[in-house]
Amino acid sequence: MRKPILNSTVRQKERFSLLEKIAVKLTDYVGSIGFFVIILGWTLLWLGWNTIAPKPLRFDPFPAFVLWLFVSNVIQICLMPLIMIGQTLQGRYAERRAEADFSVNVRAEKENEVILLHLEQQNELIMEILKKLENSKKD
Repeated sequence: MRKPILNSTVRQKERFSLLEKIAVKLTDYVGSIGFFVIILGWTLLWLGWNTIAPKPLRFDPFPAFVLWLFVSNVIQICLMPLIMIGQTLQGRYAERRAEADFSVNVRAEKENEVILLHLEQQNELIMEILKKLENSKKD
């Protein structure tokens, strides 16, 4: 009896803890174009406001943008460990998926070999039958 092929994606996701699931979701989101657009928009809005707005309304004046640099660094400091954790988890998943692919490939190779041997045997039998038919026609 053959063992069923297991879906490594489902198995890996079932093994993640809640925090690991959150880290993977954050990694996926931070690596998306949507997050890039949000950060770009926020940056352009912040720098634009503090460059173009009336002087009394500016809260982080040009050219220093000290508060913007501080907030940006805090975001980076918070996201970097989460991204690294998510990438580590995704790396583990990729390794398991590669192992699953390899086992499927090994199984397929064995099955192909069995099929080829069976076809060779059938070919030999057909050749024997053809020889017998040719010999019977000669007689």
